[in-house]
Amino acid sequence: MNLVVRNLSFAYDTGGDILKDVSFQTDHGEILAVLGPNGVGKTTLFRCILGFHRRYRGSILIKGREARTLGSRKLSSDVAYIPQSHGHTFNYSVLDMVLMGTTPSIDPLSVPGKRQKEAAYDALARIGGEHLATSSFAHLSGGERQLVLIARALAQNAGILLMDEPTSNLDYGNQTRILQQIRLLADDGYTILLSSHNPQQALWYADTILAMENGSVAAFGNPCEVMNSNLLRTLYGIEIALVHSDYGTLLAPRMFGDSTGSRGEPLHATMDR
Repeated sequence: MNLVVRNLSFAYDTGGDILKDVSFQTDHGEILAVLGPNGVGKTTLFRCILGFHRRYRGSILIKGREARTLGSRKLSSDVAYIPQSHGHTFNYSVLDMVLMGTTPSIDPLSVPGKRQKEAAYDALARIGGEHLATSSFAHLSGGERQLVLIARALAQNAGILLMDEPTSNLDYGNQTRILQQIRLLADDGYTILLSSHNPQQALWYADTILAMENGSVAAFGNPCEVMNSNLLRTLYGIEIALVHSDYGTLLAPRMFGDSTGSRGEPLHATMDR
């Protein structure tokens, strides 16, 4: 297994446990979607894996080695973080943004050389963004910025990618394009953990779901096996039906407290309660 988390618990100095006995594992070529409402510990989990929090209990094994024993340079060669795309105040070029991902491969006082630039261009080519190299990162669309952030992580040459709500604030088309790109990366062998507030995306694109409630694991497993109305009610506090159609399984909130569509019309499909 590429990443194994066993009995992970973590508490800040000022309070009780944020993470409580969390266990899961994932391997090369898999997308693990971390689901749950705000405040359940998704960000804290990522920060533990990334080495920002090392005073956890339990273990985080990255390629068989305990994460807390790895220096930041070694850890960054194995795990890359992809944040949400936001507006950027500095007028970096896209190439410069992607080159930042090569920092772990050079000496602290050195500047990127030919090898790093080749890695940056290769990463841009991987996401179909070669034409953006000389563009200003600040002037890109939200979808383009998110793709550049993915390219930056690819240039880091890490096999495990942690993505914090990668489709947040994107329109529907860009959400789909980003998720399709993520799926292609997993198919190429990357291990991908992504947090999401959209269980529908997890149902369609993820290989495994880690559902979290109050810092603990509410469910872990194949999306088709573990996602059901009871789990969704536990996570989000609303009634959601799973509707099986020719286009796959769809999630339908029961806005009227019964098995109807949003305008009170029956849903013409098989529905799980």
